[in-house]
Amino acid sequence: MRYMYIVVFLLFSLSLNAHIVAMRVPGNVSSIGPNSKAWLSSRYTDIVLYPQTSIKSSDKEANELNQNSFAKRVKVKALSDGKNISILVKWADKTENNSSINGYVDGFAIEFPLKFEDATQLPFVIRGSKQRGIVLHVKKALKEVYELDSDIYYQIDKNNQNLFGKDLEEYEKEVEKRAIKGYEKVFMQWGMRVKEIKSFKSHMQMIYKNGYWLGTLSMPLKSSYVNLDKGAFALAISIWDGEKKSRGDLKLISSWIGVKLDGSNGGEKFLKDIKIKLSGDIKNGEKLVLENCAVCHRYKGVVMAPEFMAPNLSNIGGYSTTKYIEESILKPNAVVIKGYNKTAHKNFVWYNVDNNGKITSTMPSYDWMSKKNIEDMVTFLKSLRGIE
Repeated sequence: MRYMYIVVFLLFSLSLNAHIVAMRVPGNVSSIGPNSKAWLSSRYTDIVLYPQTSIKSSDKEANELNQNSFAKRVKVKALSDGKNISILVKWADKTENNSSINGYVDGFAIEFPLKFEDATQLPFVIRGSKQRGIVLHVKKALKEVYELDSDIYYQIDKNNQNLFGKDLEEYEKEVEKRAIKGYEKVFMQWGMRVKEIKSFKSHMQMIYKNGYWLGTLSMPLKSSYVNLDKGAFALAISIWDGEKKSRGDLKLISSWIGVKLDGSNGGEKFLKDIKIKLSGDIKNGEKLVLENCAVCHRYKGVVMAPEFMAPNLSNIGGYSTTKYIEESILKPNAVVIKGYNKTAHKNFVWYNVDNNGKITSTMPSYDWMSKKNIEDMVTFLKSLRGIE
């Protein structure tokens, strides 16, 4: 057991040193895709994505297909031309799911915090929160499908004759208009509050090659929604596997990752703060978490609490920052995640809402604990992550 902790902690320490470098290149990267030769000038950074276990879907079959998901290592590159940023994500997938017939397709998303001046105050990666929002760029591998009822044919060809000339042009336009096309959307999200942004100028592509998906996002560094031109910023990556019916919150997701803009000044403090080193006693942390958290929360190997009495913590260390976990223990009301699913979690309530709409977590504060014990608990909770 001690050896396992050492291995986990060493792997975590190595991951702390990784941040993505957005290579500065000439030209324009505002709309480049996975096949662009511009990517040859940059190197991949390995990032690990972990199964999201905090929230349960109301789809029982989808939950079962995803309950034994492993962490996945993906490769990430980034390029910048000084005005735009382009990000390439590559991940292995044995099956290509891009049909709209059953609604389950492969996909990926890249998100950015709306505010990231303080790396210790980054949002919850899965949905953000009321106080700390995110911008989420989503791309699904949904191929174009041209399905048109035959009655459209007869509506256009009223004389029931062969379509040609202008009639054929009208028919083809109608087919194009009604086609199910690729899915690409941008959202701003504050917990359960979501707003689609149709005016955001970004460009996403996905291609499948030799058992790998390659997905790109290209966008301006500065917009009216988020300003990434500060020397360094943070992003998080998530992927969905259509074969496992993963969608929504049933996905693999990274923690916040630092990105350094090559050739730009600033951001050094941000990159340092996002990689907080832990020095707590992991064994004492495990003991304290068992004594204080296991009555409500389940996590790997510990299932005393009824299922989803509170968020499952099995992978909390994989996609949550050190400061987020610490804040959740000391100030559970600071960021209340409205991830409660009334269908899936109907026997338990994770938060209360008063007459003024104020949301209060049902979790008590542990601010009475010593600083050392809090650090020990955070160290243990950061070790809870999926196995690759």
